[in-house]
Amino acid sequence: MQLRPEEISGILKERIQHYENKIQLSDTGTVVQVGDGIAKVYGLERCMAGELLEFSTGVYGMAQNLEQDSVGVVMLGDEESVKEGDSVRRTGRIVSVPVGEALLGRVVNALGQPIDGKGILAATETRPIESPAPGIIEREPVKVPLQTGIKAIDSMIPIGRGQRELIIGDRQTGKTVLATDTIINQKGKDVICIYVAIGQKRSTVAQLVENLTQNGAMDYTIVVCATASELAPLQYIAPYAGCAMGEYFMHQGKDVLIVYDDLSKHAVAYRALSLLLKRPPGREAYPGDVFYLHSRLLERAANLSKESGGGSLTALPIIETQAGDVAAYIPTNVISITDGQIFLETELFHSGVRPAVNPGISVSRVGGNAQIKAMKKVSGSLKLAYSQYRELQSFAQFGSDLDSDTKSRLADGERIVEVLKQGRNEPISVEHQVMILYAVVHHYLRQVPVEQILAFQEELFEFMDSTYPQVGQAVAQTGELSKETEETLKSAIQECLEHFLKSH
Repeated sequence: MQLRPEEISGILKERIQHYENKIQLSDTGTVVQVGDGIAKVYGLERCMAGELLEFSTGVYGMAQNLEQDSVGVVMLGDEESVKEGDSVRRTGRIVSVPVGEALLGRVVNALGQPIDGKGILAATETRPIESPAPGIIEREPVKVPLQTGIKAIDSMIPIGRGQRELIIGDRQTGKTVLATDTIINQKGKDVICIYVAIGQKRSTVAQLVENLTQNGAMDYTIVVCATASELAPLQYIAPYAGCAMGEYFMHQGKDVLIVYDDLSKHAVAYRALSLLLKRPPGREAYPGDVFYLHSRLLERAANLSKESGGGSLTALPIIETQAGDVAAYIPTNVISITDGQIFLETELFHSGVRPAVNPGISVSRVGGNAQIKAMKKVSGSLKLAYSQYRELQSFAQFGSDLDSDTKSRLADGERIVEVLKQGRNEPISVEHQVMILYAVVHHYLRQVPVEQILAFQEELFEFMDSTYPQVGQAVAQTGELSKETEETLKSAIQECLEHFLKSH
């Protein structure tokens, strides 16, 4: 049978076409459209959601929208070099970051690449940024305290290892300070810390790293940074990258603390990404899955059972509110996912109460389970007394004649507020907290003028450490305030008080 030349060329064309299609379907695609950090790619039929893709220019991207005839890819690098018609290659793996001891003390970007100028990372292992949260059977109740070193929190809103506690408040109310003080307080407590900076200025992150270095906290801390100048996709993956780094240590049986600063900017970055991918906008123009975005991140915080490795991952997400509106979309979402919130109030902050914790709205849903027995014993009535004082204070400013009971409650409340004040980078050990809180709850400080409370506190700590060191040691070692220790503490406070009143 003889074939005409045009038939031969037709068959060859068909064969070549099918052959190319086969390769294109399994491995490579072509950029159809690119702009605003989003590339539309044709031909990646077997692509997975969240898969890392490599452009012919060496830039990486992450598959987000898997549509019928194209894939929406978010760029994880410079989009300027990518143009229509460029080829895109599947890597076959989900976006992963390096993990391990080599990251401690380093500042890395959202892809785990070092940006601190200290050379390459010697990490040998990687871990996908997205992984399923531990199931119920793998978890244990949260019962070991994570000491923040901040009196107002350790006494009234305790945090346990494996908990998710939200820090919420307007801008410039001390949210980051609260988180960094907690990181500084983990020194010598065998807790690995990860700080994720999302959408912040580079200068702010540099100051924070300098602060942690000066306080000796960088030795056990990893800083993951996706600044405001970086692409929205990098800001979007940053918290997941930090979480993956923390999970590596958690599965090794270690305790990890991770701070997400802040998830409002994370949601904004995701909104920008989603709208560019043409996903339908919902409430406040956020896409419908923005709740799932944060829940799948925060659900990964856990206190694992002994059989599962026994490690823990404690999450402190930060949310910025606008004019104290905790009922806005993103704050309500994150409040419903976390195990409590620490609400920082602008009014308190500007009136000199720092940390500006509002004990009325703040709550820890783990509560006393995450406190040592001694702290539970002394702080039991503290929150109630503080809340009563706040109520009476607003009522008392209108009335001139107050009965003696109201006056004494107001006096006690003023002293509680003063005791709970604390400067930045000044975490206090739990045994010292127990001592000063015992003094204020049992009305020993009624004789001390309010403005001298913090001076008395310093004197009390020095006096206890030099004259009665056994009290602090007993609390630190057993976590309890036994009858004998309590008696010693009472007489010691009385002795210190008499000396203080004579000398002042």
